[in-house]
Amino acid sequence: MSALLSTHGLVAGYGDMRALHGIDFEIAAGETVALIGANGAGKSTLLRSILGLLPVAKEMVRLDGTEVGGTPPHRMVRKGVAIVPEGRRLFSGMTVEENLRVAAENAAEPRGEGWSIRRVYDLFPILREKRAAFSEDLSGGQQQMVSIGRALLAQPRLLLCDEISLGLAPRVVREIYAALPEISRSGTAIVVVEQDVGLAQRASSRLYCLLEGRVTLEGRSAEVPREAISAAYFGAKNAVA
Repeated sequence: MSALLSTHGLVAGYGDMRALHGIDFEIAAGETVALIGANGAGKSTLLRSILGLLPVAKEMVRLDGTEVGGTPPHRMVRKGVAIVPEGRRLFSGMTVEENLRVAAENAAEPRGEGWSIRRVYDLFPILREKRAAFSEDLSGGQQQMVSIGRALLAQPRLLLCDEISLGLAPRVVREIYAALPEISRSGTAIVVVEQDVGLAQRASSRLYCLLEGRVTLEGRSAEVPREAISAAYFGAKNAVA
């Protein structure tokens, strides 16, 4: 299966501090891949580098085989890459539907059926009930659903999800993760940054473990032993790849 998006020896950082050291990563259309690792491992930095929020060399990121590293975020969104950011970042003072309409009105042309506000409401029925509520009056889980819906309305081929379970009750996390297969069935590839290793394994077909800006493990999620994940996650000498 050919890669929809791939990185090649990706290095990135913040000023003089390098956070990623030669990351090789790939994801195919419709695939769900998890990024696991402790705080500070470089997971969010990798997403930011893919989206063009951090400067990287052009050849370090490829979309459909074309070098796109360092492309500005608004152009990456137009090319089919969208992000559900950590912290949700909804527009306050605007309703659920207004938040969604902003995304829909600035979206690229949909592929096939595409995503519509109606389809987002079908994915998360509670949002239909709350469509006239202001975003700041929603629960954390409902805000996360709006954030996911807003990203989907950009008509992405690749959806980057940064810690979508953070701070949410287990029941809400299950509800949100239950929506991911419906998203991937539409052909959208999903990268999930997740600290809950068990959840990451269940939600993905493959996973990468990062430690201090390096890939310490890559494999099929259902086949990687927990002891190998533990070694890669914490940096034990017997980590395997």
